[in-house]
Amino acid sequence: MLECGMVQQHRQALKRQSAILCKQLVVDELLIQSLQADDILTESMAESIMAEQTSQKRSWRLLLLLPKRGPNAFSSFCSALQETEQQHLCDLLTQSPERDGRETHVDSIQPEKEPEINTRRQERAETKRERIAGSSLPLPTQEEFAAKRARTHESMEFSLDADSPINTPVLPCTPDFYHSHCQQSYRMNSSPRGFALVISNVSFDSRAAPDLDPRKGGEVDDEVLRKVFTELDYLVSVHRNLTAQDMRTCIENFCRRPEHRTVDSCVVCLLSHGVEGAVYGTDGQLLQLDWVFQSFDNAHCPLLQNKPKMFFVQACRGDEMDCGVEQIDGPARTLSPGCEQRDAGREGQGDADSRQRADLGRPRIKLPQRSDMICGFASLKGTAAMRNTKRGSWFIQELNTSLRLLSRDTHLSDILVQVNGRIKEREGYAPGTAHHRCKEMSEFTSSLCKDLYLFPKYQPQY
Repeated sequence: MLECGMVQQHRQALKRQSAILCKQLVVDELLIQSLQADDILTESMAESIMAEQTSQKRSWRLLLLLPKRGPNAFSSFCSALQETEQQHLCDLLTQSPERDGRETHVDSIQPEKEPEINTRRQERAETKRERIAGSSLPLPTQEEFAAKRARTHESMEFSLDADSPINTPVLPCTPDFYHSHCQQSYRMNSSPRGFALVISNVSFDSRAAPDLDPRKGGEVDDEVLRKVFTELDYLVSVHRNLTAQDMRTCIENFCRRPEHRTVDSCVVCLLSHGVEGAVYGTDGQLLQLDWVFQSFDNAHCPLLQNKPKMFFVQACRGDEMDCGVEQIDGPARTLSPGCEQRDAGREGQGDADSRQRADLGRPRIKLPQRSDMICGFASLKGTAAMRNTKRGSWFIQELNTSLRLLSRDTHLSDILVQVNGRIKEREGYAPGTAHHRCKEMSEFTSSLCKDLYLFPKYQPQY
């Protein structure tokens, strides 16, 4: 009788390495297409796998299916791993069982600067790095802020995970959804929707800022942001490797663009090393975030009054590593009483044009100094942010995924809540190190006054 399932040896290999595969395997469209081309997966199977919300769930569903897909499934899977630059997982599956229990696979190690007394340990770290330098493994790291002190212990970068940015097209908003939600939300139907500014500092001046290491993977983040906001109908400009003064000049020029008058929103993304309340320029000087927000407030940027201004900051806000705590029995979340107090006076109606048409004899409606802003931070105050040196930062990865899948029918505040939830679930993977099972928690602040829907790919017909 012809065997229709996977041979036992290959089943056992998948089973032995299932825990590592679930954490490190990147199930993307290229891998799935490779398996479909070999008739290992049907179209419905591929759709069910990619519909899973997290990388681990996609990996788990694929691993459940593979043993049932015939004797060629294992070799096809290994070929797909090679094609998607996951040779380390292919090697893990094909190594002899005797080696499995004795070797712990560390993806990559990079020593940070250390005092002279640690030279011997640094040499050992460099030797270890050379052994694996030829691999194509991801090199995630911690978003360091410039600690102006001598490090007294061996500190290294470890591979934390292997999730990759998704490239699923932004899902379109439907006309019915637009018409049922446009009245209670910010106006968002200009084309383009607005202008987006991305400042991404990846390389730093080794003389002016010797404590600031290159942000490997930062170039992935700014490209991910360029693509997703372009698909959301923003005109995106990306600027890399700016000094603090150049960042100020770039932001000032962006704020003064007269074209802001004709669009409905703007986006600003800052990616760099950082401390609480500031991000670093490539010269090691700080740009204060409060100055950034002030530049877009109602006094300094009148063309964006009453329009939503979105900020996303990928930077450390301290150097504390969040090691997480064990969950105990109890409710999944606490209930917080919602308490609102209405402002005195009446709400302004209409946009800038309608105000200009209003009766000039009436007193002008006043605006608070700063309003209609929302800012997503990669980490909490005092804590470090996580970045994969090949696939970008955790926060930008999850923001990209959520914008692509949810913006069609979810307002931005709820999208950022879901980003928080996905970040909360993530853990670093570096067995035997202090980084193993490390955590991160993102957050956002908001002075939005309405729901903010991006209404992707929908243009009202007049």
